Amino acid sequence: MRLDHLVYGVPDLAQGIGSLEVQTGVRARFGGQHPGRGTHNALLSLGVRRYLEIIAIDPEQAGAAGLLFPELRTLAQPRLIAWAVAVDNLAEVAKRAKAAHIETVGPLQGSRAQADGSLLAWRTLRLSSASLVGLPFFIEWGSAAHPSETSPSGCSLTSFRIEHSAPEALSRALTSLNVEIPVSTGSQVRLAAQLSSPKGEFELA
Repeated sequence: MRLDHLVYGVPDLAQGIGSLEVQTGVRARFGGQHPGRGTHNALLSLGVRRYLEIIAIDPEQAGAAGLLFPELRTLAQPRLIAWAVAVDNLAEVAKRAKAAHIETVGPLQGSRAQADGSLLAWRTLRLSSASLVGLPFFIEWGSAAHPSETSPSGCSLTSFRIEHSAPEALSRALTSLNVEIPVSTGSQVRLAAQLSSPKGEFELA
């Protein structure tokens, strides 16, 4: 299992792309729309099989019922809202989650049309735990090129950590899912990534 991508929620996609370009010196490329999911995104490679997904409400799908990140509707400031772990077999993750008494949602099918007309497809497994906000979701990719290979390069992920009001409980849950990510004590859930870019190091949170 490996950290696959970070989800950076922004109130407006174009503004989010522009702001990150100022910070990093690299301009994220528009990825596409998520049909029926109410969002659209742009991508920035963070190295080998890792990338940053910049995501926002798609004005053309404002009423979509299948919004996977409801917090985007009230998001006032850009922030990391989720993170994904890549796996080869979602069924194995589901078994681990069940053994740890963590409820799951899915697998869910996902896809979007790319600029060249090809279809990028994947499946995700989401975890449902009201007491353990901050858990990742899991993604199993299809046969198309990984987004990190087709997104603008120049940035890399130096480190990733989570702040949580119940760090020991979250750490135990992550260990049961075979995921190793540093968790520290915080007053609220906070995802923090350290990135290296042509303009230097900076934290994205």
